[in-house]
Amino acid sequence: MSEVLVLVDHVGGAVRKPTLELLAIAKRIGSPSAVLIASADQTAGAVEKLKAFGAEKIYVVDDAQIKGYLVAPKAEVLQQLIEKTSPAAVLIVSGYEGKEIAGRLAIKTGSGLITDAVDVDADGTTTQSVFAGNFTAKAKVTTGTPIITVKPNSAAPEETAGAGAVEEFAATISDAAKKAQIVASQPRQASGRPELTEAAIVVSGGRGTGGNFEPIEGLADALGAAVGASRAAVDSGWKPHSFQVGQTGKVVSPQLYVANGISGAIQHRAGMQTSKTIVAVNKDEEAPIFELVDFGVVGDLHAVLPKATEEINARKG
Repeated sequence: MSEVLVLVDHVGGAVRKPTLELLAIAKRIGSPSAVLIASADQTAGAVEKLKAFGAEKIYVVDDAQIKGYLVAPKAEVLQQLIEKTSPAAVLIVSGYEGKEIAGRLAIKTGSGLITDAVDVDADGTTTQSVFAGNFTAKAKVTTGTPIITVKPNSAAPEETAGAGAVEEFAATISDAAKKAQIVASQPRQASGRPELTEAAIVVSGGRGTGGNFEPIEGLADALGAAVGASRAAVDSGWKPHSFQVGQTGKVVSPQLYVANGISGAIQHRAGMQTSKTIVAVNKDEEAPIFELVDFGVVGDLHAVLPKATEEINARKG
């Protein structure tokens, strides 16, 4: 069975959930092989996690030549692993960095590239949500090694142990790949909530909040959800751009999306309408968002959400 390379997305050796989802998808196609680019002190915990979720092989790459630079060295690592293993596919988490790595890798290997897949079949056929989510497209790479970026929450992680055979891989990084260097970085302030693009539940607020996001945040915390915002809320200065869901913000695909005080403009819909279940709360019963939802509540979010939060917390207790 051919290997399927999965580029590991981790923070300090803590493997992020979208990588575990990719391992589950990789099992459909072939034998999952994780590519872990990390320092020696981060390797042990990550290896155990990857093994527990089905990695048959784990290529460990020392990040000494990589961590001070942008994405080009990672693309070279994957290029050299493709030459070594001739995999059935390469799977990468769909995000800003992941898509740039995938694009560079496709050029380097002369391979076909598919981005933002929401499903991948056993034969490598992908499903994408295109044209602002109005159409579903099926596509398959026919040239070279299929390189596919997959949106978070597109599959459920499967905790079934793999062999987890560790193989050290020494990549040769060219000088050309080191021309864009990271000169400073600042850790993001922790909110205690899940990352927006990875969260299973997202609670968003729009113009209808009037700038008061307390009901949004209260419901989000009760549900263990991430907080999002519409472009109108961001443009009004109520939330930073990193919270924006939509065509010019982040694209999310959670199990549950709760839109509050959001009219449902096409730009916002493009960022969330692949969500599995959509709930909307809006005072305007004619709001376009109601065309999209599974459940709709016509009412003032400032009255509805605190009651819902109170009920949820009561049932949790």
